[in-house]
Amino acid sequence: MPSGSDIRSGFLDFFRAREHRIVDSAPIVPEGDPSLMFTNAGMVQFKKIFLGDVTPAALRVADSQKCLRLSGKHNDLEEVGRDTYHHTLFEMLGNWSFGDYYKPEAISWAWELLTDVWGLPKSQLYATVYTTDDEAAAEWARVTDLPKERVLRFEEENFWEMGEVGPCGPCSEIHFDRGPGTCDQQGDATHVCAVNAGCARYIELWNLVFIQYNREADRSLRDLPSKHVDTGMGLERVTAVLQDVPSNYDTDLFRGIIGATEALAGREYGVRAEDDVSFRVIADHARAVSIMIADHVLPSNEGRGYVLRRILRRAARHGKMIGLEGPFLTRLVETVATTLGGAYPDLRTRQSSIAEVVRTEESRFAETLDKGLSLLEAEVAKLGSGGALSGEVAFRLYDTYGFPLDLTEDIMRSRGLGVDDAGFARMMEAQRARGRGAKKFVTLDASADGRRSRFVGDRITEWESPVTTLSVKGEERPGGIREGETAELVTEETPFYGESGGQVGDVGTLTTERGDLLEVIDTLRPQPDLTVHRVVVVRGGIAPGDTLRLTIDASRRAAIRLNHSVTHLLHGVLRVQLGEHVRQAGSLVAADRLRFDFNHTKPVDDAQLKAIEDEVNVRIRANVECVSEELSFDEAMKRGALAFFGDKYGDRVRIVQMGAFSLELCGGSHVVRTGDIGLFKFHGETGVAAGVRRVEAASGPGALAWIQQREHYLRQIRETLRASDDDAVDRLEKLLAEQREMEKKLAKLQRDRAGAQSGDLAAQARQVDGFQVLAARVDDLDDKALRELVDRLKEKLAPSVIALGTTDGAKVTLIAAVSKELVKRVHAGNLIKQIAPLVGGGGGGRPDFAQAGGKDPGRLDEALAKVYELVE
Repeated sequence: MPSGSDIRSGFLDFFRAREHRIVDSAPIVPEGDPSLMFTNAGMVQFKKIFLGDVTPAALRVADSQKCLRLSGKHNDLEEVGRDTYHHTLFEMLGNWSFGDYYKPEAISWAWELLTDVWGLPKSQLYATVYTTDDEAAAEWARVTDLPKERVLRFEEENFWEMGEVGPCGPCSEIHFDRGPGTCDQQGDATHVCAVNAGCARYIELWNLVFIQYNREADRSLRDLPSKHVDTGMGLERVTAVLQDVPSNYDTDLFRGIIGATEALAGREYGVRAEDDVSFRVIADHARAVSIMIADHVLPSNEGRGYVLRRILRRAARHGKMIGLEGPFLTRLVETVATTLGGAYPDLRTRQSSIAEVVRTEESRFAETLDKGLSLLEAEVAKLGSGGALSGEVAFRLYDTYGFPLDLTEDIMRSRGLGVDDAGFARMMEAQRARGRGAKKFVTLDASADGRRSRFVGDRITEWESPVTTLSVKGEERPGGIREGETAELVTEETPFYGESGGQVGDVGTLTTERGDLLEVIDTLRPQPDLTVHRVVVVRGGIAPGDTLRLTIDASRRAAIRLNHSVTHLLHGVLRVQLGEHVRQAGSLVAADRLRFDFNHTKPVDDAQLKAIEDEVNVRIRANVECVSEELSFDEAMKRGALAFFGDKYGDRVRIVQMGAFSLELCGGSHVVRTGDIGLFKFHGETGVAAGVRRVEAASGPGALAWIQQREHYLRQIRETLRASDDDAVDRLEKLLAEQREMEKKLAKLQRDRAGAQSGDLAAQARQVDGFQVLAARVDDLDDKALRELVDRLKEKLAPSVIALGTTDGAKVTLIAAVSKELVKRVHAGNLIKQIAPLVGGGGGGRPDFAQAGGKDPGRLDEALAKVYELVE
């Protein structure tokens, strides 16, 4: 029986023998294609070839492409686990012709591989063609011995489109009849098994797409310059057929992962239908999560990172359903790497970092999963049959407990209940509106009337240009703005850099010949070809058409330039010192500091930070030239420029190269030579999200100022200690040791004092209904000693209720303790809550112990007297 790996390599070998170039799988995140969130088909990496924008390196190509269908038109998430043949991640075996062969070869080779090489019975195979595709139907009759009655015609099912726009065309599918016993709709008396009838008996094996059109934005079809072939066969499905197993999940591509999950859960797959759904979800999602993280997708609250978080948390919930507690998916990463690492080596080379990201995310969700499920169970109990969870509760589960909406929907669907999606959407929009209100106010829109503004260059600090548009609070001002007003302003050209790529926007002044003066308080770039100046009119006024002299704060720009350039060096050094998995995950480049976020699963220790800092300074002192160049995106990739998968790039991009060490896509401000940076100094390192670390630093004069400030602090410490540079640390350690010794002596005195008072205080206790109650004021004890005294009295007077209070003249401390056998009669937390307001404070705690603070020492005795009243 062939393994999944054997089938993959056999497919590639078959087409290699037919003069196809075998290419690597493209990343799961499409490079330079903002129209797709994930690679959802094998043809994605060849899209520009189909559009005629790029000349193919080979006219015949084959590969095995990792694909995700988790967003947009192609989204199989809801079906995963419920049936045995849908997946979020799957491998697409494909062969392509770029204007070379067409339908005859594609059909005959597919038939040859399936029947002659792999030996599938011809009697169980069917072909489908598009309703009007007589050419494909004729080829099936001409080049194969498939009977005419098993060549079927369909409309929607046989016209393939990659997305809302893009290459498309009619297709011919090959289906396999697995026999009547494999139908999963046998309980439906109205169901009739047939191709495309929606059951597991007839499954699609291979789709031969004949790409000859491009779907335009207006939904029209445009003929492509050449006709192409794009075929796709799911490795998982064909493996199930060739291994003669009931489902994809019974193949060796999944069975190892399911087996590992069985060992962790102590349950067997195939025993309970409910458990089987969870086993399948976990196996599928473990593969998808591992591949996504290997391709540098990390959990976040938006975009691709949120999709990853959704499926990871969906798997965590299914793990709980089969008895798995705590992080478990992280333990399946090794099995996924063993199963798929031969085809996708990054799974093995990045195995430890993938496991760490998964573990961190699982641990975070585990903190809220139980509470969220408890809330959900309570709400479900209130619903009748066929009811729906309110949008408000669904939003609370999302916002407070981290439940993605589709996870909540999944849980409710399993109970035969629904979710008020519209209500959830309203709550989300209200939250977004609050977020927008807190952000910068940018109202000018380049798409509205085609307005543009040209950035004249990084080295230009002054420029003259006419005003094209003015806006105040969203309303255009054709009549102009006057002194004291704040507005947004656009000129035809500008030397001001708009905030983008982590670099902050410029500030400066705008003036006219007649003496008007405007202060630019920020510069924004809402679109690549639109720069918006946020201005305050200091003197006079201006109107559209007025010519301005635009002058940036040149010294500030120069400082920003240093910090931006050093982030490129820092990025390169991080990748050398920590590993090539490091990718920039965000940045802030300001005049006085820089902040750099990057993918890494562990804290960077002091020794590593020092090594990184030293290496960055070595790169600075190398004083290599910084060269920028504008060229096509594809050419930049060929040169090896570091791009950030997921970022949106146009057809033309700017690269910045610093010697042979750093080559990145970047549109920001940079130095002429690295030596201009002068100095680099870390301020600190911390974690900001699962798998994301942050360093803060400064360069040039900012770094020097930071060092000088620290020297000033050290000098002050040295003078305070009355010590020399060499003796300061020893002197400080000696003083700290003396302090610790004094604290020990003071603590002993406090304990002795508390012990001396305990006898006198015990004598003041009152007998109430079979137990002792003591409420008393004590003096000159700190909080720790007060707690020890309470514990001593509670034990001495057991069973008892103890309440003690103390004051230092400004604030009050109250502590209550209750013997465990009395907590059902007297609750310490409730007792404290009732007396604390009397001293102007508040507090609470457990049934057996509680504490509160207050600001009114004058009413301490009154509060303690209240204890007897409440208990009695």
